[in-house]
Amino acid sequence: MKILVTGGAGFIGSHFIRQWLAIHPDDKIINLDALTYAGRLETTADFSTQPNYQFVHGSICDEKLVGETMHNVDLVVHFAAESHVDRSIESSREFFSTNVEGTRVLLEAARRLAHPPRFHHISTDEVFGSLGPHDAKFNEATAYDPRSPYSASKASSDHLVRAYYHTHALPITISNCSNNYGSFQFPEKLIPRFILRAKAGKKLPLYGKGANIRDWIYVGDHVNGIIQIIAKGKIGGTYCLGGNNEISNLEIAKQLLKILKLDETLIEFVDDRLGHDFRYAIDSSLAERELGWKAEKSFSEGLKETVTWYEKNEAWWKPLENQI
Repeated sequence: MKILVTGGAGFIGSHFIRQWLAIHPDDKIINLDALTYAGRLETTADFSTQPNYQFVHGSICDEKLVGETMHNVDLVVHFAAESHVDRSIESSREFFSTNVEGTRVLLEAARRLAHPPRFHHISTDEVFGSLGPHDAKFNEATAYDPRSPYSASKASSDHLVRAYYHTHALPITISNCSNNYGSFQFPEKLIPRFILRAKAGKKLPLYGKGANIRDWIYVGDHVNGIIQIIAKGKIGGTYCLGGNNEISNLEIAKQLLKILKLDETLIEFVDDRLGHDFRYAIDSSLAERELGWKAEKSFSEGLKETVTWYEKNEAWWKPLENQI
């Protein structure tokens, strides 16, 4: 099989390539990545020399390059996206350029091929909006209600993918995941940022009172879910992948400080994020029933493994210290 992975030099995309090659060592993977600030060749170093792996430097908005790269591809797995809510609040232009127009370019290139490839699109639970403390979890039937420029751009790309399924019969699937964590995550994200700030003796800034709740999924579990969707998912279908780990940002800070044996006085509360969603939670029962998938890694175990990885891989994150 020949696979085009977009954004494979980023956090989740690189984990997908690593895991796919371990399972299917004879498949050919083309990694198309623009190497923006969060995409790094250092993240792909352990598999970059494999003979069936090819890196292509470029943007998913480049129609000519995308058309050439997608030639004779059997499967497209689309990770490439701008993904940081705070950055989207400061400026939304790149989010809509990459997340919406880039997705359109990929879909258009796929549907023009004589034998269109299977197209799997990675999305987020943030497209569903914000939950109250007692609201039912998000599922595949939850109405879209994006509340940040980032989530609006991802909602738009989801709708576009479905439109190409209905209009052009493009064989698509979509997954909406909860918050990921694990090795190789860019340090602007909450967990690696707090690990590295705490180790440097810096304060851990929590929005508002730190009460906002997220459902956290270990990146390896998420990638396993994607692989199962590719293998067993219904064409045209959507699957929600969650970790069943609802926890407040304040509790995450406390758990990290406990693992690092540091004092909770490092926690500080700062002005809340604009339009800050209160809670995300995913009901993964459809994926469990249809795919036989469920998240396996407990949050406490995954968090300890993540702390250990950052402690042992300073060479990877040291050039990114200005992001913490």
